Amino acid sequence: MTLIKSISGIRGTIGGKAGEGLSPLDLVKFTSAFGTWIMLRNNNARVKIVVGRDARISGDMANKIVSGTLMGLGIDVTDIGLATTPTTEIAVTDEKAQGGIILTASHNPKQWNALKLLNEKGEFLNDAEGKQVLNIAENEDFNFAQVDDLGKISEKDYTDIHIQKVLNLPLVKKDIIEKANFKIAVDAVNSVGGFAIPRLLKALGVKNVIELYCTPNGQFPHNPEPLPEHLHEISKVVIENKADLGIVVDPDVDRLAIVNEDGSMFGEEYTLVACADYILKNKKGNTVSNLSSSRALRDVTQNHGGNYTASAVGEVNVVAMMKDTNAVIGGEGNGGIIYPESHYGRDALVGVALFLSHLAEKGITCSQLRKSYPDYYMSKNKIELSPSINVDEILRQVKQKYSAFPVNDIDGVKIDFPEGWVHLRKSNTEPIIRVYSEANSIKKANEFAQQIINLVKTLV
Repeated sequence: MTLIKSISGIRGTIGGKAGEGLSPLDLVKFTSAFGTWIMLRNNNARVKIVVGRDARISGDMANKIVSGTLMGLGIDVTDIGLATTPTTEIAVTDEKAQGGIILTASHNPKQWNALKLLNEKGEFLNDAEGKQVLNIAENEDFNFAQVDDLGKISEKDYTDIHIQKVLNLPLVKKDIIEKANFKIAVDAVNSVGGFAIPRLLKALGVKNVIELYCTPNGQFPHNPEPLPEHLHEISKVVIENKADLGIVVDPDVDRLAIVNEDGSMFGEEYTLVACADYILKNKKGNTVSNLSSSRALRDVTQNHGGNYTASAVGEVNVVAMMKDTNAVIGGEGNGGIIYPESHYGRDALVGVALFLSHLAEKGITCSQLRKSYPDYYMSKNKIELSPSINVDEILRQVKQKYSAFPVNDIDGVKIDFPEGWVHLRKSNTEPIIRVYSEANSIKKANEFAQQIINLVKTLV
């Protein structure tokens, strides 16, 4: 059993003893803490919180407990039911709610679930806010409502509202997409993308949609993280059906991966690159991604005359940097697209619409579009350490060792070499250092990583 408490939310495995997993008691405790925090922010006035969930098996149980707990605090609940993470984010602002809770463990396996917490802007809590919620939970400083003051619940489906908002974006070109007559396969890993993505495609004028694992029953047919090693089946479906591309999303639909017409991977790092290329072609501006994302976004941004900035890892950090630099698009290299014209959250529905607009306008195949971008290869490794080792001191020494090169230390240590980069950052949950590296060949990326791993071992 596992229970992980962090500023971005509470996640854990279902079952077992309270405090050792995401048990019903833990759901009550952390929902009470978040609800209390929301009320304190609003001077204990009557507040409303939006609750949405992915299709996990535990989702219905968790939803009933969470909604009931909020009502017990005297908070009104808008239950939007099965919904993507970005749909829930949009619902918070549309409902003029004071906060939101998304019940999803994102790409984690089916035994996991989580409370993802949103503020009144439909954005994730920052570090200080998350710590305040955890402190309230630790002290169990809750005050539940009297019987006449209990919250009320209402239900509303927001998927079609979200889809219409996507269609309303000026750079989403429905007419061009419809004329392209795309044939598209979709793997939604039997979660909420199973209805959201096909409905979006049909609304965009895509008449031929091949649905693979689009039944939202929470029975994930493969590892739900949209990585190449998990996507062999949709590759075969794309080839066998002579589809123009495949679309893959994770269980809560904030990450987007594309499969080329020949069954090869477009590359999750390049989803953002392609969408940014399209946006920057139409609107000059800046971009942001996190430190562990591909250098290709920087190259494309500079080609369009914009400035690229790297943020600390984490969606909340990317959003903050995007606001600071007035970025017109940003996101993370895991296939997360953040388009401020829509909202400040990773949104695979927006990503699909922008990508298809770009592809249709270009009039080329997916693989040809991918070849139009610079080739970079990433190597992802980790160094396991004993709990007694001072990781911060090791990172300091690595930074000093490579001080002749540009170094960014806002989140671990990232060293920029002329031919690539290496990013080291410590885990918040276990005694390891993650080592990401990138270069113009996988051999070179692995060499960069091994060079740093060897140095860390000598320092240890």
